Amino acid sequence: MENQFKASLLDKKTVSVTWELVPGRGAREQAQESALYSAEQAEKGGKIHALTITDNPGGNPAMLADYLGQEILKLEIEPLVHFTCKDKNRNQMESQLYALDRSDVRNLLVMTGDYTVSGFKGRPKPVFDLDPTHTLELIADMNRGLSVAGPKGVGQHHPSDFFAGAAVSPFKATEAEQMVQYYKMKKKIASGAQFIVTQLGYDARKFHEVLQFMKLNDLNVPIIGNIYILPYGAARIMNQNQLPGCIVTDKLLKELDQERTSEDKGLSARLLRAAKMYAFMKGMGFDGVHIGGNNIKYEQVEYIIDKGEELSANWRDFIKEFDYPIPDGFYYYEKDEKSGLNSPIPANRKTLPLNAPVGISFRTLRLMHSLIFTPNKALFPMMRSIYKVKKDPRKHSLEHIIKVISNDCKDCGDCALLDLAYLCPMSQCPKNQRNGACGGSYQGWCEVYPNQKQCIYVRAYSRLKKYNEEQQLDSYSIPPANWDLYQTSSWSNFYLGRDHSAAILGIPSLEQESSLKPSQIASKKNAAQ
Repeated sequence: MENQFKASLLDKKTVSVTWELVPGRGAREQAQESALYSAEQAEKGGKIHALTITDNPGGNPAMLADYLGQEILKLEIEPLVHFTCKDKNRNQMESQLYALDRSDVRNLLVMTGDYTVSGFKGRPKPVFDLDPTHTLELIADMNRGLSVAGPKGVGQHHPSDFFAGAAVSPFKATEAEQMVQYYKMKKKIASGAQFIVTQLGYDARKFHEVLQFMKLNDLNVPIIGNIYILPYGAARIMNQNQLPGCIVTDKLLKELDQERTSEDKGLSARLLRAAKMYAFMKGMGFDGVHIGGNNIKYEQVEYIIDKGEELSANWRDFIKEFDYPIPDGFYYYEKDEKSGLNSPIPANRKTLPLNAPVGISFRTLRLMHSLIFTPNKALFPMMRSIYKVKKDPRKHSLEHIIKVISNDCKDCGDCALLDLAYLCPMSQCPKNQRNGACGGSYQGWCEVYPNQKQCIYVRAYSRLKKYNEEQQLDSYSIPPANWDLYQTSSWSNFYLGRDHSAAILGIPSLEQESSLKPSQIASKKNAAQ
């Protein structure tokens, strides 16, 4: 059976429409019945191309999105299942994908996921074993037919047929936050994301910005704009950063406060606002829209679609109504004063101040790296020789003490300090993100520790920008941590070519080196230099 959602998103003559359903906690409560009733209405109405189903939103337990997706598929409408990385390790994710494939649930929106908040007898342990780039790689491999080593050699599974996308937030306040969002989006697409969905915001210029950025970088996948039907109560929570990643400015909140004094408590105003967003997204060139909101009825979604289509011919007239910039916020492009959107000229980022301080410790670490961690230069050959000799626990103990003091080291053994300006994603990022920031940072602060800890990617970007090296965060993907190396010496694993750096930097393992001819060793050394 044809994937109607995929077909609608790839059809340039169609605005693909998805509607978000929240299954809620429980198995037979009203929330689940309401979701299925909404699905029945959407199928009959014929204007919705897929129903998106959230995965434990807000970090709270809810009915498994996969199962509700199967129920919706029986109603002959496509589900789009949110597939998050917060609650399960890579084996469980692979198992879940097998089950989804078996059930013909093909559409996935892969996300980091909200940090876990509540659960049985307290806060649950967050997992974050894979990040979205890793998960998209796994899905892409499954679509090609996953190769699996077994007792009788390597076997290959039947190819799956997943249509997997990813999220991006263009609504960030600082240069560092925004640039690492875009860098990570590029990695997600390179890893196999087949479409992109924006995070929640109301700044038309920012919606325009992400479109322009994708065109500038030849990121040729469909993009879906997020439309949330916004009442005052939800807006106030978002404005206070209690729903990480959702941006509502003071200016917008004030307007909503005035609207709720009307006879219908602002309902008509917020539905019209959503329809105008539909109109300008269609006019700008978005391939689809994602409509969400609490307790939304199908008739209201249908109104937004019909009214949005009616208004789309004059979409530029509404741009001035969506002028909700974050005060002193960063934009990737210079503003076009005539249209109220962006000019094609990127902002001069070199003149902008750093978003985080860069102290002497970073300069010291750079010097240390150039001396002992740069392959086949300075002291690297000597250090490799030292680690080739018999294992000495004292070396690991010394390393661990140094790295605990400098980076609160968790001894994962597969160190990413060299990749992220000497900041550790395993100890200093609560979500263990190895390929870029999650979408939950706000004003440069970590989602989990707002106003207490800066996002490590804001710090890493600032450190690298000081030396005009920020593109390092955009240059390659870091594999997931190899837990075979847990609580082993990461320095030993680095020098002996056992960790992820070996492939990136061309460091041969002892086994590889012993099998190489002298001329091949010299060639590898020259390549590393």
